[in-house]
Amino acid sequence: METPCSSFDCPDDPAHELPFVFLNLAISADGKIATANRRVTSFTSSEDHDHLLELRSYADAVMAGARTVDTEAVNMGPGPKPYRDKRIARGLKPYNLRVVVSGSGTLNPGATLFEKRFSPIVVVTTENAGQERLDRLRGVADHVQVSGAAEIDFKATLQWLYRDWGVRSLLCEGGSYLNAALFQARLVHRLHLTISPKIIGGTDAPTLIDGPLADRLDDAVEFELQSRKEGREELFTVYRVVGLSGGVV
Repeated sequence: METPCSSFDCPDDPAHELPFVFLNLAISADGKIATANRRVTSFTSSEDHDHLLELRSYADAVMAGARTVDTEAVNMGPGPKPYRDKRIARGLKPYNLRVVVSGSGTLNPGATLFEKRFSPIVVVTTENAGQERLDRLRGVADHVQVSGAAEIDFKATLQWLYRDWGVRSLLCEGGSYLNAALFQARLVHRLHLTISPKIIGGTDAPTLIDGPLADRLDDAVEFELQSRKEGREELFTVYRVVGLSGGVV
């Protein structure tokens, strides 16, 4: 399987205090990441799950949106011991930092994520969340970071993770609105995209990007295909984002 970064290296951007950001996402053949009612959010094989854990073994931190955490029984951890051993061999801590983004602060404090305390959990939200929600989240998270008034300032958030938590490589696992925000802020360097041979359909079914991004084709994010590999069921692809400054791609 292609590694996340060339030569097993994820080059951060010390000049701007920004980590290397890579996304890992799975889509159906018609570009959906879940059914319209979101009852089906996982539709790939065990091979893709192993791929997910392999990518996590390169990341100081794993980030996901609140809806992903609320609707799925995820712990965002590194997985079994062999993957933790890989992290140690790569100079990382055995357990990655876990970062959840919730602009409104409505993240469920009873989510599965908070049941396993093997590594710190950081919740990033806004002033718009209000004191009551902030207090509720502080009761379950190791740290709650307020970043922005009504919308999360993702560049400032990533710089804070870089400075205060030592995050040099950040893996994002969606959902679609978080993906859009990171692309909009031009913070993504690499995309790992698994394509599943299934058709889900549905006008309201979420796609890879559901938030606003480009009004014109000239504003679209461009990629360069780095590799592709046929799995037993899926196609695994790796794309580099074209045109980022900072010399990290």
